[in-house]
Amino acid sequence: MTEVRVAGVGLTRFGSHPERTGRDLFAEAAASAFADADVDPTAVGELNYGNFMGSLAEHQGHQAPLMAEAAGLACPATRYEEACASAGVAVREGVRTVRSGEADVVLAGGMERMTNLDTDGATEGLAIAADDLFEVRAGMTFPGAYALMARAYFERYGGTREDLAHIASKNHENALPNEYAQYRREVSIEEALDSPPVASPLHLYDACPITDGASAIVIVSADYAEEHDLDASVAVTGTGQGADRMALADRDHFARTPAATDAATMAYDDADIGPDDVDVAEVHDCFTIAEVLAIESLGFAEAGEGIRAARDGLTTADGDLPVNLSGGLKAKGHPVGATGGSQIAELTRLLRGDHPNSGRVPDAEVGVAHNAGGTVASAVVHVLEVAE
Repeated sequence: MTEVRVAGVGLTRFGSHPERTGRDLFAEAAASAFADADVDPTAVGELNYGNFMGSLAEHQGHQAPLMAEAAGLACPATRYEEACASAGVAVREGVRTVRSGEADVVLAGGMERMTNLDTDGATEGLAIAADDLFEVRAGMTFPGAYALMARAYFERYGGTREDLAHIASKNHENALPNEYAQYRREVSIEEALDSPPVASPLHLYDACPITDGASAIVIVSADYAEEHDLDASVAVTGTGQGADRMALADRDHFARTPAATDAATMAYDDADIGPDDVDVAEVHDCFTIAEVLAIESLGFAEAGEGIRAARDGLTTADGDLPVNLSGGLKAKGHPVGATGGSQIAELTRLLRGDHPNSGRVPDAEVGVAHNAGGTVASAVVHVLEVAE
């Protein structure tokens, strides 16, 4: 099986870009990735592009060929839609393509424009990632769904709003030096607790923001990197994907995310590692409770212990396993179709040593990315390692 490397990564600043189109954003991310990789766009054999709500936000379907054109590509192009896990799936399929030998160079990533929608429009657009017949038509929103998950977790395992506020504060602190982050400001635990309620027990600072942004990853074979003298020092050694029932009511328990557990097991087996080997992680913290569920699904904490790990500082930059040094979705932002690619970009920078927070994990050699769709009905996990 062909060894896979990350040759280059590109991101736009995450935030509001009212003056720019989606293709503008993806073109910027792609150009940055090609410059970082020292790879010409003409070398790309395939574009794997993630996008969730472009048909609503930009009235533009069939986006993949548009993005290929914007990025200067002349190759097959496919759009992947898996809700908030769209770019994670795009990266996974790029890894599989290079492993198969079908292409030596793949561009993967994604884009989302969201801030041109008002709050009602964005809420409606995101809601279509839930079960329309049995959840959306009954009034379910994602803040409401994750509030149910948080309440179920608290009832089964214990926990408080203050525990979740520790996560919000941590991730805002991590985002401070990140030039791509949407919110580069401190948020104290008290400020998070005092923010307006959204859906009990979740408050405003428990939720990620609405965001515009794009990500792009140049994925290459190790042989191609060697032949072209590329500085591709990070390898993708594991990839996994899982799925669960869409509707929360159809699941065994709201406080477990088996799709992510399955994806993690697959990725760890693929990389021949275990959770104890991981040095740093980027997880899908669309709400603070989601970070708790993620670290348990990834095997970093036992069921019911994730909330204590957050409370006790085990996932801070100085803890046993730093989580979301980028700021996570909470502070860096969450352009849903781009998020999975941005996690790969952030981990790559951390492992290469050129991330603004690399100094906080100077010996990191293994990173894990966890990207989820909906209420984790879809999940993708990747393992990245410093190449030998």
